[in-house]
Amino acid sequence: MRAKLNRLCAVLAGCVVLGFAAAPVARAADVTEPVMLVANPKLGEFYRATVLVVRPVGNGQHIGFIVNRPTQMTLGKLFPDHPPSAKVSDPVYLGGPVYVDTIFALVQREASPGGKSIPLFEDLHVAVDATTVDDIIEHDAEHARFFAGMVAWRPGELAQELERGLWYVQRPDAKLLFRKSTEGLWEELVQPHRGNAI
Repeated sequence: MRAKLNRLCAVLAGCVVLGFAAAPVARAADVTEPVMLVANPKLGEFYRATVLVVRPVGNGQHIGFIVNRPTQMTLGKLFPDHPPSAKVSDPVYLGGPVYVDTIFALVQREASPGGKSIPLFEDLHVAVDATTVDDIIEHDAEHARFFAGMVAWRPGELAQELERGLWYVQRPDAKLLFRKSTEGLWEELVQPHRGNAI
C-alpha cells in the first residue's frame, strides 16, 4: 500500500508543480489567493454542509481540502504496522473525492516541512509526498491534521461555481481549521449568509 501511496503522491506533486509553472491569467471571478469556501445551504450531494480550504495553483486551477468531514478511520487503523501512526488519536478527514487513497498532511508551522510541500497561507503547509507525510507523523503530528483525498478544480471551474453562487468565500483561519472538533463549523460559518441562499 505504501508504494501505491508514493505513486499517487508523485502524480499529484507533478500536477501541482505544473500548475505553478503555468502563467495564470486570472479572471475577475477567479480565486487568486488562499480562501475558505463555505457551501451554500442548497448545495447538495457530496459537498453538502462542507467547509474547504482552497489555494490557486496557476492557470485558473485550484486545489483544496474539506476540513469538516472526519472519518471513523485513524492513521493507526490505516497503517497498523507503523507504530508512530498508532500514536495519532485524531481521525483522518475526508479531504475530497480525488486521490482518496492518498494521505495528505496539513501542518501548521512557520517553515516548510520539506519535500514536495505546498504553502497554503501564512504558516500552513500541505505535505503531498509520502516521505514528508511519514516524517510529520513521526515528529510533528501534534501540529498536523491528516486527510484522505483532496478537491481539484480544472481551469476556470471554481470561477464558474462562484458565479453560480455555490460557495461563500471568506478569509482562511488556521484556528478554525485546527480546532479540536469541526462539528457545527459549517453551521457557524454559513449563518451570516443565510439570506443569500440560491
